[in-house]
Amino acid sequence: MNTEIWGVIVQIVLMVALSYPLGKYIAKVYKGEHTILDFMKPVEKFMYKLSGIDPDIEMNWKQFLRTLLTVNLFWFFWGIILLMAQGVLPLNPDGNIGQTCHQAFNTSISFLVNCDLQHYSGESGLTYFTQLSVVMLFQFITAATGMAAMAGIMKALAAKTTKTIGNFWHYLVLSCTRILLPLSLIVGFILILQGTPMGFDGKMMINTIEGNAQAVSQGPAAAIIAIKQLGTNGGGYFGANSAHPLENPTYLTNIVECCSILLIPMAMVFAFGFYIEKKKLGYCIFGVMLTAFLIGVAVNVHEETNGNPRIASLGINQSHGAMEGKEVRLGSASTALWSVATTATSNGSVNGMHDSMMPLSGLVEMLNMQINTWFGGVGVGWMNYFTFMIIAVFISGLMVGRTPELLGKKVEAREMKIASMIALLHPFIILTGTAIATYLFVHAPAFVAGEGGWLNNSGYHGLSEMLYEYTSSAANNGSGFEGLGDNTRFWNYSCGIILLLGRYLPIIGQVAIAGLLANKKFVPESAGTLKTDTVTFGIMTFAVIFIVAALSFFPVHALSTIAETLTL
Repeated sequence: MNTEIWGVIVQIVLMVALSYPLGKYIAKVYKGEHTILDFMKPVEKFMYKLSGIDPDIEMNWKQFLRTLLTVNLFWFFWGIILLMAQGVLPLNPDGNIGQTCHQAFNTSISFLVNCDLQHYSGESGLTYFTQLSVVMLFQFITAATGMAAMAGIMKALAAKTTKTIGNFWHYLVLSCTRILLPLSLIVGFILILQGTPMGFDGKMMINTIEGNAQAVSQGPAAAIIAIKQLGTNGGGYFGANSAHPLENPTYLTNIVECCSILLIPMAMVFAFGFYIEKKKLGYCIFGVMLTAFLIGVAVNVHEETNGNPRIASLGINQSHGAMEGKEVRLGSASTALWSVATTATSNGSVNGMHDSMMPLSGLVEMLNMQINTWFGGVGVGWMNYFTFMIIAVFISGLMVGRTPELLGKKVEAREMKIASMIALLHPFIILTGTAIATYLFVHAPAFVAGEGGWLNNSGYHGLSEMLYEYTSSAANNGSGFEGLGDNTRFWNYSCGIILLLGRYLPIIGQVAIAGLLANKKFVPESAGTLKTDTVTFGIMTFAVIFIVAALSFFPVHALSTIAETLTL
Protein backbone atom coordinates (compact mmCIF):
# COMPACT_ATOMS: atom_id res chain seq x y z
CA MET A 1 0.00 0.00 0.00
CA ASN A 2 1.55 3.33 -1.05
CA THR A 3 1.96 6.38 1.16
CA GLU A 4 -0.85 8.28 -0.58
CA ILE A 5 -3.38 5.62 0.46
CA TRP A 6 -2.00 5.63 4.00
CA GLY A 7 -2.48 9.39 4.03
CA VAL A 8 -6.16 8.92 3.16
CA ILE A 9 -6.61 6.29 5.90
CA VAL A 10 -4.90 8.44 8.54
CA GLN A 11 -7.10 11.42 7.72
CA ILE A 12 -10.33 9.39 7.99
CA VAL A 13 -9.25 7.84 11.31
CA LEU A 14 -8.34 11.30 12.60
CA MET A 15 -11.74 12.73 11.62
CA VAL A 16 -13.65 9.99 13.45
CA ALA A 17 -11.37 10.04 16.51
CA LEU A 18 -11.72 13.81 16.99
CA SER A 19 -15.45 13.98 16.27
CA TYR A 20 -16.48 11.71 19.17
CA PRO A 21 -15.20 13.88 22.08
CA LEU A 22 -16.26 17.01 20.21
CA GLY A 23 -19.78 15.60 19.90
CA LYS A 24 -19.94 15.00 23.65
CA TYR A 25 -18.74 18.56 24.23
CA ILE A 26 -21.31 20.05 21.82
CA ALA A 27 -24.14 18.21 23.60
CA LYS A 28 -22.99 19.69 26.91
CA VAL A 29 -22.88 23.18 25.40
CA TYR A 30 -26.47 23.04 24.13
CA LYS A 31 -27.77 21.40 27.33
CA GLY A 32 -26.23 24.19 29.41
CA GLU A 33 -23.88 21.90 31.33
CA HIS A 34 -20.45 22.91 32.62
CA THR A 35 -17.67 23.07 29.98
CA ILE A 36 -14.08 24.32 29.86
CA LEU A 37 -15.20 27.42 27.93
CA ASP A 38 -17.56 28.75 30.59
CA PHE A 39 -15.24 31.75 30.90
CA MET A 40 -17.00 33.04 27.76
CA LYS A 41 -20.20 33.68 29.76
CA PRO A 42 -19.42 37.37 30.51
CA VAL A 43 -18.84 38.00 26.79
CA GLU A 44 -22.11 36.28 25.92
CA LYS A 45 -24.03 38.21 28.60
CA PHE A 46 -22.61 41.47 27.25
CA MET A 47 -23.79 40.54 23.75
CA TYR A 48 -27.28 39.71 25.03
CA LYS A 49 -27.47 42.97 27.00
CA LEU A 50 -26.22 45.02 24.04
CA SER A 51 -28.81 43.40 21.75
CA GLY A 52 -31.69 43.51 24.23
CA ILE A 53 -32.10 39.73 24.14
CA ASP A 54 -33.22 37.52 27.02
CA PRO A 55 -31.67 34.10 26.28
CA ASP A 56 -33.85 32.42 28.90
CA ILE A 57 -37.14 33.09 27.08
CA GLU A 58 -38.33 29.88 25.45
CA MET A 59 -39.72 29.93 21.90
CA ASN A 60 -42.24 27.67 20.22
CA TRP A 61 -41.29 26.37 16.79
CA LYS A 62 -43.10 29.19 14.96
CA GLN A 63 -41.34 31.90 16.97
CA PHE A 64 -38.05 30.07 16.51
CA LEU A 65 -38.43 30.02 12.73
CA ARG A 66 -39.68 33.61 12.57
CA THR A 67 -36.55 34.79 14.40
CA LEU A 68 -34.26 32.69 12.21
CA LEU A 69 -35.76 33.97 8.96
CA THR A 70 -35.94 37.61 10.09
CA VAL A 71 -32.26 37.88 11.01
CA ASN A 72 -31.27 36.14 7.77
CA LEU A 73 -33.33 38.65 5.77
CA PHE A 74 -31.48 41.51 7.48
CA TRP A 75 -28.09 40.00 6.66
CA PHE A 76 -29.10 39.56 3.01
CA PHE A 77 -29.56 43.31 2.57
CA TRP A 78 -26.41 43.97 4.61
CA GLY A 79 -24.38 41.80 2.23
CA ILE A 80 -25.80 43.07 -1.06
CA ILE A 81 -25.29 46.74 -0.12
CA LEU A 82 -21.67 46.29 0.99
CA LEU A 83 -20.76 44.15 -2.03
CA MET A 84 -22.06 46.74 -4.49
CA ALA A 85 -20.34 49.58 -2.60
CA GLN A 86 -17.04 47.83 -1.81
CA GLY A 87 -15.10 49.86 -4.39
CA VAL A 88 -15.45 53.04 -2.30
CA LEU A 89 -15.13 51.40 1.13
CA PRO A 90 -11.88 51.10 3.15
CA LEU A 91 -9.42 48.17 3.23
CA ASN A 92 -9.14 48.01 -0.54
CA PRO A 93 -5.41 48.35 -1.28
CA ASP A 94 -5.72 46.55 -4.63
CA GLY A 95 -8.48 48.86 -5.90
CA ASN A 96 -11.11 46.17 -6.57
CA ILE A 97 -14.42 47.53 -7.87
CA GLY A 98 -17.93 46.92 -6.56
CA GLN A 99 -19.99 43.99 -7.81
CA THR A 100 -22.88 44.36 -10.23
CA CYS A 101 -26.42 44.12 -8.89
CA HIS A 102 -27.02 40.57 -10.15
CA GLN A 103 -23.61 39.36 -8.97
CA ALA A 104 -24.06 40.94 -5.53
CA PHE A 105 -27.53 39.34 -5.34
CA ASN A 106 -26.04 35.90 -6.00
CA THR A 107 -23.00 36.40 -3.76
CA SER A 108 -24.98 37.70 -0.79
CA ILE A 109 -27.50 34.84 -0.99
CA SER A 110 -24.75 32.29 -1.57
CA PHE A 111 -22.83 33.15 1.59
CA LEU A 112 -26.04 33.75 3.55
CA VAL A 113 -27.27 30.19 2.96
CA ASN A 114 -23.91 28.58 3.84
CA CYS A 115 -23.25 27.70 0.18
CA ASP A 116 -20.43 30.06 -0.87
CA LEU A 117 -21.03 29.48 -4.57
CA GLN A 118 -18.68 31.99 -6.19
CA HIS A 119 -19.37 33.50 -9.58
CA TYR A 120 -16.20 35.58 -9.19
CA SER A 121 -12.53 35.00 -8.40
CA GLY A 122 -11.79 35.37 -4.69
CA GLU A 123 -8.83 37.75 -4.59
CA SER A 124 -10.08 40.05 -7.37
CA GLY A 125 -13.84 39.91 -6.77
CA LEU A 126 -13.83 41.15 -3.17
CA THR A 127 -11.92 43.63 -1.02
CA TYR A 128 -10.42 42.97 2.40
CA PHE A 129 -13.37 44.87 3.89
CA THR A 130 -16.05 42.67 2.30
CA GLN A 131 -13.97 39.53 2.89
CA LEU A 132 -14.30 40.31 6.61
CA SER A 133 -17.60 42.17 6.97
CA VAL A 134 -19.59 39.97 4.57
CA VAL A 135 -17.80 36.67 3.83
CA MET A 136 -16.19 35.92 7.19
CA LEU A 137 -19.16 37.28 9.14
CA PHE A 138 -21.61 35.17 7.15
CA GLN A 139 -19.42 32.11 7.46
CA PHE A 140 -19.82 32.30 11.23
CA ILE A 141 -23.49 33.22 11.50
CA THR A 142 -24.81 30.97 8.73
CA ALA A 143 -22.97 27.95 10.12
CA ALA A 144 -24.27 28.88 13.57
CA THR A 145 -27.80 29.20 12.14
CA GLY A 146 -27.75 25.58 10.96
CA MET A 147 -26.32 24.44 14.29
CA ALA A 148 -28.93 26.44 16.22
CA ALA A 149 -31.73 24.87 14.17
CA MET A 150 -30.41 21.39 15.01
CA ALA A 151 -30.11 22.33 18.69
CA GLY A 152 -33.78 23.36 18.69
CA ILE A 153 -34.79 20.06 17.09
CA MET A 154 -32.70 18.08 19.58
CA LYS A 155 -34.38 19.87 22.48
CA ALA A 156 -37.80 19.14 20.99
CA LEU A 157 -37.04 15.45 20.51
CA ALA A 158 -35.43 15.04 23.95
CA ALA A 159 -38.47 16.40 25.82
CA LYS A 160 -41.40 14.12 26.58
CA THR A 161 -44.06 16.75 25.85
CA THR A 162 -43.32 20.45 25.36
CA LYS A 163 -44.60 23.48 23.47
CA THR A 164 -41.15 25.12 23.20
CA ILE A 165 -37.88 24.18 21.50
CA GLY A 166 -35.42 26.60 23.12
CA ASN A 167 -34.19 30.09 22.26
CA PHE A 168 -32.75 30.65 18.77
CA TRP A 169 -30.55 33.58 19.86
CA HIS A 170 -29.06 31.57 22.70
CA TYR A 171 -28.16 28.64 20.44
CA LEU A 172 -26.79 31.00 17.76
CA VAL A 173 -24.44 32.73 20.21
CA LEU A 174 -23.29 29.48 21.84
CA SER A 175 -22.53 27.99 18.43
CA CYS A 176 -20.22 30.91 17.66
CA THR A 177 -18.53 31.50 21.03
CA ARG A 178 -18.22 27.93 22.33
CA ILE A 179 -17.70 25.89 19.14
CA LEU A 180 -16.86 27.77 15.93
CA LEU A 181 -14.60 30.51 17.35
CA PRO A 182 -12.25 28.35 19.48
CA LEU A 183 -11.86 25.73 16.74
CA SER A 184 -11.22 28.48 14.16
CA LEU A 185 -8.45 29.96 16.33
CA ILE A 186 -6.70 26.57 16.52
CA VAL A 187 -6.92 25.92 12.79
CA GLY A 188 -6.01 29.53 11.97
CA PHE A 189 -2.82 29.41 14.04
CA ILE A 190 -1.74 26.18 12.32
CA LEU A 191 -2.27 27.78 8.91
CA ILE A 192 -0.28 30.88 9.87
CA LEU A 193 2.62 28.75 11.12
CA GLN A 194 2.58 26.87 7.79
CA GLY A 195 2.78 30.07 5.71
CA THR A 196 -0.78 31.21 5.01
CA PRO A 197 -0.86 35.03 4.94
CA MET A 198 -2.60 37.02 7.68
CA GLY A 199 -2.41 40.79 7.25
CA PHE A 200 -3.76 43.76 5.31
CA ASP A 201 -0.96 44.50 2.86
CA GLY A 202 -1.76 44.77 -0.84
CA LYS A 203 -0.37 42.59 -3.62
CA MET A 204 3.27 41.54 -3.19
CA MET A 205 5.57 41.73 -6.23
CA ILE A 206 7.91 38.76 -6.64
CA ASN A 207 10.29 37.53 -9.32
CA THR A 208 9.52 34.07 -10.69
CA ILE A 209 12.09 31.40 -11.62
CA GLU A 210 11.66 32.47 -15.26
CA GLY A 211 12.70 36.00 -14.26
CA ASN A 212 9.25 37.59 -14.70
CA ALA A 213 7.56 39.86 -12.16
CA GLN A 214 4.32 38.55 -10.65
CA ALA A 215 1.81 40.18 -8.30
CA VAL A 216 0.73 37.82 -5.50
CA SER A 217 -2.38 38.60 -3.47
CA GLN A 218 -2.20 38.53 0.33
CA GLY A 219 -4.62 39.68 3.03
CA PRO A 220 -6.33 38.16 6.10
CA ALA A 221 -6.49 34.71 4.52
CA ALA A 222 -5.75 32.43 7.51
CA ALA A 223 -8.70 33.65 9.59
CA ILE A 224 -11.18 33.24 6.75
CA ILE A 225 -9.88 29.85 5.59
CA ALA A 226 -10.25 28.38 9.09
CA ILE A 227 -13.96 29.18 9.43
CA LYS A 228 -14.66 28.39 5.77
CA GLN A 229 -13.66 24.77 6.42
CA LEU A 230 -15.01 24.31 9.96
CA GLY A 231 -18.38 25.90 9.16
CA THR A 232 -18.77 23.83 5.94
CA ASN A 233 -18.76 27.11 4.03
CA GLY A 234 -16.01 26.49 1.47
CA GLY A 235 -15.67 29.80 -0.35
CA GLY A 236 -12.18 30.34 -1.73
CA TYR A 237 -10.26 33.35 -0.43
CA PHE A 238 -8.16 32.87 -3.56
CA GLY A 239 -9.69 31.99 -6.91
CA ALA A 240 -8.07 28.54 -6.97
CA ASN A 241 -9.54 27.81 -3.52
CA SER A 242 -7.56 25.23 -1.49
CA ALA A 243 -5.47 24.32 -4.54
CA HIS A 244 -3.77 27.72 -4.08
CA PRO A 245 -0.32 27.36 -2.42
CA LEU A 246 -1.03 30.21 0.02
CA GLU A 247 -4.47 28.93 0.98
CA ASN A 248 -3.19 25.37 1.43
CA PRO A 249 0.64 25.58 1.62
CA THR A 250 1.67 22.09 2.79
CA TYR A 251 0.48 18.51 3.15
CA LEU A 252 -0.06 19.25 6.87
CA THR A 253 -2.44 22.11 6.10
CA ASN A 254 -4.16 19.83 3.60
CA ILE A 255 -4.77 17.27 6.36
CA VAL A 256 -5.93 19.93 8.83
CA GLU A 257 -8.30 21.55 6.34
CA CYS A 258 -9.73 18.25 5.05
CA CYS A 259 -10.35 17.03 8.62
CA SER A 260 -11.91 20.39 9.50
CA ILE A 261 -14.49 19.96 6.74
CA LEU A 262 -15.99 16.85 8.37
CA LEU A 263 -15.14 17.47 12.02
CA ILE A 264 -18.28 19.32 13.15
CA PRO A 265 -20.77 17.50 10.85
CA MET A 266 -19.52 14.18 12.24
CA ALA A 267 -19.53 15.51 15.79
CA MET A 268 -23.11 16.76 15.49
CA VAL A 269 -24.31 13.18 14.89
CA PHE A 270 -22.64 12.03 18.10
CA ALA A 271 -23.97 15.16 19.85
CA PHE A 272 -27.52 14.11 18.98
CA GLY A 273 -27.04 10.74 20.68
CA PHE A 274 -25.54 12.34 23.77
CA TYR A 275 -28.15 15.11 23.94
CA ILE A 276 -31.23 12.86 23.86
CA GLU A 277 -29.37 10.22 25.93
CA LYS A 278 -29.71 7.55 23.26
CA LYS A 279 -26.12 6.98 22.21
CA LYS A 280 -26.97 3.78 20.35
CA LEU A 281 -29.25 5.73 17.99
CA GLY A 282 -26.45 8.24 17.39
CA TYR A 283 -24.03 5.42 16.59
CA CYS A 284 -26.55 3.87 14.20
CA ILE A 285 -27.00 7.13 12.26
CA PHE A 286 -23.25 7.72 12.23
CA GLY A 287 -22.66 4.20 10.93
CA VAL A 288 -25.01 4.70 7.98
CA MET A 289 -23.43 8.03 7.08
CA LEU A 290 -19.86 6.77 7.47
CA THR A 291 -20.56 3.68 5.34
CA ALA A 292 -21.89 5.81 2.49
CA PHE A 293 -18.95 8.19 2.85
CA LEU A 294 -16.38 5.37 2.73
CA ILE A 295 -18.00 3.89 -0.38
CA GLY A 296 -17.62 7.26 -2.09
CA VAL A 297 -13.99 7.56 -0.97
CA ALA A 298 -13.18 4.05 -2.25
CA VAL A 299 -14.69 4.79 -5.67
CA ASN A 300 -13.00 8.17 -6.12
CA VAL A 301 -9.59 7.07 -4.84
CA HIS A 302 -9.69 4.06 -7.17
CA GLU A 303 -10.74 6.16 -10.17
CA GLU A 304 -8.18 8.93 -9.65
CA THR A 305 -5.19 6.78 -8.70
CA ASN A 306 -5.67 4.41 -11.65
CA GLY A 307 -5.56 7.13 -14.26
CA ASN A 308 -7.45 7.84 -17.44
CA PRO A 309 -7.65 4.88 -19.89
CA ARG A 310 -7.68 7.29 -22.86
CA ILE A 311 -4.29 8.66 -21.77
CA ALA A 312 -2.98 5.18 -20.96
CA SER A 313 -3.83 4.07 -24.51
CA LEU A 314 -1.30 6.64 -25.75
CA GLY A 315 1.44 4.87 -23.82
CA ILE A 316 1.80 7.65 -21.24
CA ASN A 317 2.87 6.58 -17.74
CA GLN A 318 0.20 7.30 -15.12
CA SER A 319 1.90 5.78 -12.09
CA HIS A 320 0.70 8.73 -9.97
CA GLY A 321 -2.87 8.51 -11.22
CA ALA A 322 -4.97 10.92 -13.26
CA MET A 323 -3.10 14.14 -12.46
CA GLU A 324 -4.94 16.55 -14.75
CA GLY A 325 -6.32 19.38 -12.60
CA LYS A 326 -4.52 18.18 -9.46
CA GLU A 327 -1.65 19.56 -7.40
CA VAL A 328 1.54 17.49 -7.69
CA ARG A 329 2.41 18.39 -4.10
CA LEU A 330 -0.84 16.79 -2.84
CA GLY A 331 -1.35 13.83 -5.17
CA SER A 332 -4.36 12.15 -6.76
CA ALA A 333 -5.50 10.17 -3.68
CA SER A 334 -5.58 13.25 -1.47
CA THR A 335 -7.62 15.15 -4.05
CA ALA A 336 -10.00 12.20 -4.37
CA LEU A 337 -10.57 12.12 -0.58
CA TRP A 338 -11.12 15.88 -0.51
CA SER A 339 -13.62 15.67 -3.38
CA VAL A 340 -15.78 13.26 -1.36
CA ALA A 341 -15.35 15.12 1.95
CA THR A 342 -16.33 18.46 0.43
CA THR A 343 -19.43 17.10 -1.37
CA ALA A 344 -20.58 14.76 1.43
CA THR A 345 -20.84 17.99 3.42
CA SER A 346 -22.09 21.37 2.21
CA ASN A 347 -18.51 22.67 2.21
CA GLY A 348 -17.67 23.01 -1.48
CA SER A 349 -13.98 23.92 -1.16
CA VAL A 350 -11.65 22.15 -3.59
CA ASN A 351 -7.96 21.26 -3.73
CA GLY A 352 -8.19 20.17 -7.37
CA MET A 353 -10.38 20.72 -10.42
CA HIS A 354 -13.56 18.61 -10.23
CA ASP A 355 -14.17 19.24 -13.93
CA SER A 356 -10.97 17.30 -14.72
CA MET A 357 -11.75 14.25 -12.60
CA MET A 358 -12.94 10.93 -13.95
CA PRO A 359 -16.66 10.73 -14.84
CA LEU A 360 -17.41 8.21 -12.06
CA SER A 361 -15.74 10.55 -9.56
CA GLY A 362 -18.03 13.32 -10.81
CA LEU A 363 -20.97 10.95 -10.35
CA VAL A 364 -20.01 10.33 -6.71
CA GLU A 365 -19.51 14.04 -6.07
CA MET A 366 -22.92 14.92 -7.48
CA LEU A 367 -24.70 12.02 -5.77
CA ASN A 368 -23.28 13.14 -2.42
CA MET A 369 -24.91 16.54 -2.93
CA GLN A 370 -28.08 15.14 -4.52
CA ILE A 371 -28.63 12.78 -1.58
CA ASN A 372 -27.47 15.56 0.78
CA THR A 373 -27.62 13.51 3.98
CA TRP A 374 -24.12 12.02 4.42
CA PHE A 375 -22.99 14.31 7.26
CA GLY A 376 -23.95 17.40 5.22
CA GLY A 377 -23.60 20.95 6.49
CA VAL A 378 -23.13 21.73 10.18
CA GLY A 379 -26.52 20.98 11.74
CA VAL A 380 -28.53 20.81 8.52
CA GLY A 381 -26.86 17.59 7.36
CA TRP A 382 -28.26 15.69 10.32
CA MET A 383 -31.58 17.50 9.83
CA ASN A 384 -31.83 16.15 6.26
CA TYR A 385 -31.22 12.65 7.61
CA PHE A 386 -33.95 13.33 10.20
CA THR A 387 -36.38 13.93 7.31
CA PHE A 388 -35.69 10.48 5.91
CA MET A 389 -35.94 8.94 9.38
CA ILE A 390 -39.52 10.22 9.57
CA ILE A 391 -40.32 8.61 6.20
CA ALA A 392 -38.53 5.37 7.14
CA VAL A 393 -40.36 5.14 10.49
CA PHE A 394 -43.72 5.64 8.82
CA ILE A 395 -43.07 3.10 6.04
CA SER A 396 -41.51 0.54 8.41
CA GLY A 397 -44.42 0.82 10.80
CA LEU A 398 -46.90 0.13 8.01
CA MET A 399 -44.82 -2.80 6.71
CA VAL A 400 -44.56 -4.66 10.01
CA GLY A 401 -47.87 -3.58 11.54
CA ARG A 402 -46.32 -1.55 14.35
CA THR A 403 -47.11 1.96 15.48
CA PRO A 404 -44.92 4.46 13.59
CA GLU A 405 -43.19 6.25 16.47
CA LEU A 406 -39.96 8.19 16.78
CA LEU A 407 -38.54 8.73 20.27
CA GLY A 408 -41.93 8.19 21.90
CA LYS A 409 -43.93 10.42 19.54
CA LYS A 410 -46.40 9.13 16.98
CA VAL A 411 -45.51 9.95 13.39
CA GLU A 412 -48.78 10.74 11.65
CA ALA A 413 -49.97 11.96 8.28
CA ARG A 414 -49.09 15.63 8.87
CA GLU A 415 -45.43 14.93 9.67
CA MET A 416 -45.23 12.45 6.81
CA LYS A 417 -46.58 14.98 4.30
CA ILE A 418 -44.07 17.63 5.36
CA ALA A 419 -41.17 15.15 5.26
CA SER A 420 -42.21 13.88 1.81
CA MET A 421 -42.40 17.40 0.39
CA ILE A 422 -38.95 18.23 1.76
CA ALA A 423 -37.48 15.01 0.36
CA LEU A 424 -38.96 15.62 -3.11
CA LEU A 425 -38.16 19.35 -3.18
CA HIS A 426 -34.43 18.71 -3.58
CA PRO A 427 -34.56 16.64 -6.81
CA PHE A 428 -37.37 18.84 -8.14
CA ILE A 429 -35.44 22.12 -8.04
CA ILE A 430 -32.20 20.53 -9.32
CA LEU A 431 -33.78 18.72 -12.27
CA THR A 432 -36.12 21.59 -13.15
CA GLY A 433 -33.25 24.09 -13.17
CA THR A 434 -31.07 21.78 -15.27
CA ALA A 435 -33.88 21.09 -17.75
CA ILE A 436 -34.61 24.81 -18.23
CA ALA A 437 -30.91 25.68 -18.64
CA THR A 438 -30.36 22.84 -21.12
CA TYR A 439 -33.38 23.85 -23.19
CA LEU A 440 -32.31 27.51 -23.25
CA PHE A 441 -28.70 26.63 -24.14
CA VAL A 442 -30.01 24.91 -27.24
CA HIS A 443 -32.76 27.35 -28.23
CA ALA A 444 -31.63 30.68 -26.74
CA PRO A 445 -27.88 30.45 -26.00
CA ALA A 446 -27.39 34.23 -25.97
CA PHE A 447 -29.96 34.59 -23.19
CA VAL A 448 -28.27 31.98 -20.97
CA ALA A 449 -24.66 32.90 -21.69
CA GLY A 450 -25.03 36.68 -21.70
CA GLU A 451 -21.87 38.74 -21.59
CA GLY A 452 -18.88 36.65 -20.50
CA GLY A 453 -20.75 33.34 -20.17
CA TRP A 454 -19.75 30.08 -21.83
CA LEU A 455 -20.04 26.31 -21.71
CA ASN A 456 -16.67 24.64 -22.29
CA ASN A 457 -18.06 21.29 -23.34
CA SER A 458 -20.98 20.00 -25.34
CA GLY A 459 -22.55 16.56 -25.08
CA TYR A 460 -22.38 14.44 -21.94
CA HIS A 461 -19.85 16.56 -20.08
CA GLY A 462 -21.62 19.81 -20.90
CA LEU A 463 -24.80 18.43 -19.33
CA SER A 464 -22.74 17.38 -16.29
CA GLU A 465 -21.44 20.93 -15.90
CA MET A 466 -24.96 22.41 -15.83
CA LEU A 467 -26.30 19.62 -13.60
CA TYR A 468 -23.42 20.14 -11.17
CA GLU A 469 -24.12 23.90 -10.95
CA TYR A 470 -27.72 23.44 -9.84
CA THR A 471 -26.88 20.44 -7.66
CA SER A 472 -24.25 22.47 -5.84
CA SER A 473 -26.68 25.37 -5.42
CA ALA A 474 -29.56 23.25 -4.09
CA ALA A 475 -27.28 21.38 -1.66
CA ASN A 476 -25.78 24.67 -0.38
CA ASN A 477 -22.40 23.26 -1.41
CA GLY A 478 -20.75 25.87 -3.63
CA SER A 479 -18.24 23.78 -5.56
CA GLY A 480 -18.41 23.66 -9.34
CA PHE A 481 -17.13 21.83 -12.39
CA GLU A 482 -15.99 25.30 -13.51
CA GLY A 483 -16.29 24.51 -17.19
CA LEU A 484 -19.20 26.90 -17.07
CA GLY A 485 -19.05 30.69 -17.39
CA ASP A 486 -21.62 31.48 -14.72
CA ASN A 487 -21.26 35.20 -13.97
CA THR A 488 -24.27 36.20 -16.07
CA ARG A 489 -27.74 37.42 -15.16
CA PHE A 490 -29.30 34.05 -15.96
CA TRP A 491 -26.96 31.99 -13.76
CA ASN A 492 -26.75 34.55 -10.96
CA TYR A 493 -30.52 34.91 -10.59
CA SER A 494 -31.52 31.28 -11.30
CA CYS A 495 -28.89 29.87 -8.93
CA GLY A 496 -29.80 32.50 -6.32
CA ILE A 497 -33.43 31.37 -6.33
CA ILE A 498 -32.44 27.71 -5.99
CA LEU A 499 -30.04 28.62 -3.18
CA LEU A 500 -32.92 30.16 -1.21
CA LEU A 501 -35.33 27.29 -1.85
CA GLY A 502 -32.72 24.64 -1.07
CA ARG A 503 -31.77 26.25 2.25
CA TYR A 504 -34.85 27.66 3.93
CA LEU A 505 -37.74 25.40 2.89
CA PRO A 506 -36.07 22.26 4.35
CA ILE A 507 -35.19 24.10 7.59
CA ILE A 508 -38.77 25.36 7.91
CA GLY A 509 -40.18 21.88 7.34
CA GLN A 510 -37.73 20.10 9.64
CA VAL A 511 -38.19 22.51 12.55
CA ALA A 512 -41.96 22.33 12.03
CA ILE A 513 -41.89 18.51 12.23
CA ALA A 514 -39.87 18.66 15.46
CA GLY A 515 -42.25 21.25 16.93
CA LEU A 516 -45.29 19.15 16.04
CA LEU A 517 -43.74 16.01 17.52
CA ALA A 518 -42.69 17.83 20.68
CA ASN A 519 -46.26 18.93 21.32
CA LYS A 520 -47.58 15.36 21.18
CA LYS A 521 -48.20 13.11 24.15
CA PHE A 522 -45.20 10.96 25.01
CA VAL A 523 -45.80 7.24 24.48
CA PRO A 524 -43.55 4.92 26.56
CA GLU A 525 -41.78 2.13 24.72
CA SER A 526 -43.62 -1.17 24.52
CA ALA A 527 -43.39 -4.50 22.70
CA GLY A 528 -45.17 -2.89 19.74
CA THR A 529 -42.75 0.03 19.43
CA LEU A 530 -40.59 0.11 16.32
CA LYS A 531 -36.92 0.14 17.32
CA THR A 532 -34.98 2.90 15.56
CA ASP A 533 -31.55 2.23 17.08
CA THR A 534 -30.89 -1.06 15.30
CA VAL A 535 -28.83 -2.06 12.29
CA THR A 536 -32.02 -3.20 10.58
CA PHE A 537 -33.60 0.24 10.84
CA GLY A 538 -30.33 1.83 9.71
CA ILE A 539 -30.41 -0.32 6.57
CA MET A 540 -34.08 0.60 6.08
CA THR A 541 -33.27 4.31 6.30
CA PHE A 542 -30.38 3.87 3.86
CA ALA A 543 -32.74 2.12 1.43
CA VAL A 544 -35.34 4.90 1.69
CA ILE A 545 -32.65 7.54 1.09
CA PHE A 546 -31.29 5.65 -1.91
CA ILE A 547 -34.71 5.04 -3.47
CA VAL A 548 -36.15 8.52 -2.92
CA ALA A 549 -33.01 10.61 -3.43
CA ALA A 550 -30.48 8.71 -5.52
CA LEU A 551 -32.79 7.04 -8.03
CA SER A 552 -34.49 10.35 -8.82
CA PHE A 553 -31.27 11.35 -10.55
CA PHE A 554 -30.52 8.12 -12.40
CA PRO A 555 -32.00 9.25 -15.76
CA VAL A 556 -29.98 12.47 -15.88
CA HIS A 557 -26.79 10.66 -14.85
CA ALA A 558 -27.44 8.08 -17.57
CA LEU A 559 -27.22 11.00 -20.02
CA SER A 560 -24.17 12.63 -18.42
CA THR A 561 -21.64 10.98 -16.07
CA ILE A 562 -22.55 7.35 -16.84
CA ALA A 563 -22.68 7.93 -20.59
CA GLU A 564 -19.31 9.69 -20.45
CA THR A 565 -17.82 6.77 -18.52
CA LEU A 566 -18.94 4.35 -21.18
CA THR A 567 -17.15 6.35 -23.88
CA LEU A 568 -13.73 6.01 -22.21
